[in-house]
Amino acid sequence: MRRREIAPRPNWAEEIEALGFDFNALDGIPYWHESACYSFSADEIDIVEAAANELHRLCLLAVGRIVAERLYPRFGLSPAVAALIEASWAARQPAIYGRFDLIYDGTGAPKLLEYNADTPTSLFEAAIVQWNWREQVFPQSDQFNSLHEALVERWNAVRPQLTPGQELLYVTCTTPNAEDETTVQYLGATAIEAGYRCKFIPIEEVGWDAGRRSFVDLDGLPIRRIFKLYPWEWLVREQFGANIARSAALFLEPIWKMLLSNKAILPILWEMFPGHENLLPAYTDPAPLGDRPSVRKPLLGREGANVSIWDGRRMVAETQGPYAGEGYVYQAFAEPTSFGGVHCNLGAWMIGDTCHGMGIREDDGLIMGNASRFVPHIFE
Repeated sequence: MRRREIAPRPNWAEEIEALGFDFNALDGIPYWHESACYSFSADEIDIVEAAANELHRLCLLAVGRIVAERLYPRFGLSPAVAALIEASWAARQPAIYGRFDLIYDGTGAPKLLEYNADTPTSLFEAAIVQWNWREQVFPQSDQFNSLHEALVERWNAVRPQLTPGQELLYVTCTTPNAEDETTVQYLGATAIEAGYRCKFIPIEEVGWDAGRRSFVDLDGLPIRRIFKLYPWEWLVREQFGANIARSAALFLEPIWKMLLSNKAILPILWEMFPGHENLLPAYTDPAPLGDRPSVRKPLLGREGANVSIWDGRRMVAETQGPYAGEGYVYQAFAEPTSFGGVHCNLGAWMIGDTCHGMGIREDDGLIMGNASRFVPHIFE
């Protein structure tokens, strides 16, 4: 594994915007970065792929334990939400995708930082934009990226579990939000390629018909299946959430994935599989970590907000945000992979139960956030 400085394409901005990647800068800060790339060996890619598949297997075992032992208070979940999770898990409602954030430097085993299992973004960049870059810049090299084909196959695989008939698959997120809209519309495009009828609807336009006990669109048509890029913890707190149990709608991602997107899963994984090579020690209390370097993370934090890193005695890095009141977990600190002061982590993408690709984010600081750069990769 190495980071290579390279010349960007002269017309790179036009190239990526032609693909629909029009959020390539956030608040004026470049987000897509092709003045560098990461290069791997085939063996290193195999290691990342195997680690992600193994972590997903462990996570499903953890969900089974949480449901069986009703460990919901550790996640801050109410009995009503727990009932929804139990019903969703018992029905084995299908999942489409998720992203593991990993630390890996080409030596040793990849380590889990967290599982973005409910609303992961950067999918379009990973599946389409970096593939287009590879074809133009490194056509003789390969890339760990079969995401598009896997998504189409996944939609076909889950078809028997969705509501039968010809109802629409709705895809939704908040608007205006260029990144989220691109993500859900891309997922909708893969569903269309798999033979679905699909319609985008802003989540603000999802209504409720009490007489029919159904979510409806602005035309009054019932919404029977819907992919939402909107966090479950937000949905269940809103008026919207009160109608989920009484509706017949199937939501993707399913609500049982709340357990995996909540950082409370990290201590449970460590309890169940202590010393596992792909896990970092994690606890609900900092005491077991003693004076070793550690990271404090909010249970429901997003985009690196409200994270603090301690060297055992003092704080060395911290981010602000709106998640400080939700409780924390404490995880042993793993030094981010660094190349000349640039830190990176890997996003390993799960489609269904299998890892099918990778994206890389990098930052000059220790904590990856929304403005951290997306950098493409190849392998030989």
